[in-house]
Amino acid sequence: MHNPLRPKLRAKQTTYGLWVTVEAPSITEAAAALELDWVCIDMEHGHLGFHHVIEHLRALRGSSTAAVVRVPGIEMSSIKRALDMGAHGVIVPYIQSAEEAETAFRYGRFPPRGVRGVSGDRAVQWGLASQEYLASADEETLIIPLIETRGAVAEIDAILDIQGLEAIFFGPADFSASHGFLGEWEGPGMAESILQIRAKADAKGIAAGVLSRSIEDSIRRRDQGFGMVGLGADLPLLIRAIRENLASLTNS
Repeated sequence: MHNPLRPKLRAKQTTYGLWVTVEAPSITEAAAALELDWVCIDMEHGHLGFHHVIEHLRALRGSSTAAVVRVPGIEMSSIKRALDMGAHGVIVPYIQSAEEAETAFRYGRFPPRGVRGVSGDRAVQWGLASQEYLASADEETLIIPLIETRGAVAEIDAILDIQGLEAIFFGPADFSASHGFLGEWEGPGMAESILQIRAKADAKGIAAGVLSRSIEDSIRRRDQGFGMVGLGADLPLLIRAIRENLASLTNS
């Protein structure tokens, strides 16, 4: 197994990705054609199931774009199934503590560190490449905690000390909501808190990711030192482009 995202993060490169929320694997195929560094296939919100995930993963075959799946929760079944299908990593939502983050790692690692079972599915080419995969999977697979709660902030130092942690990802909207600012992307003090945590992670060689909301925001996140910059989600990007086009036509 080779994860094309890991060497870029270790080299502190800024990587760019797309958040995938719709069924059509053509979206992911286009992301690969654009040579994006990664896509995140979102199973936590919306309607995507594993039958959609597998098609998005197949769309990346032969490309240099890494596949990350945001699983529905801290669940053994969803983490191991996403990895068995061939994902390069998982983003695990609603991490509240170092203990929960470590649980996610145990679900995504083989023994003796973890409890992930050995399968004969797509990741090992249906058994044809089992030994090669097992020899490298624990090192190559990214387990990425989503930092989006007050609990995670309170335990961030312990979370960042977890063995093998290479990246974290921020959810600014839920981060704000958990601090009493429901409906705000970054409520009062939240932007500063996120940047403080990012700096702590960077000091330990851990990359940080965040989803941007505009071109200007993407540039700002790049300049702030985020290693994973989401350029946006598929449908919101489409809506934004259509609105800009319509506004230009209306005002011309």
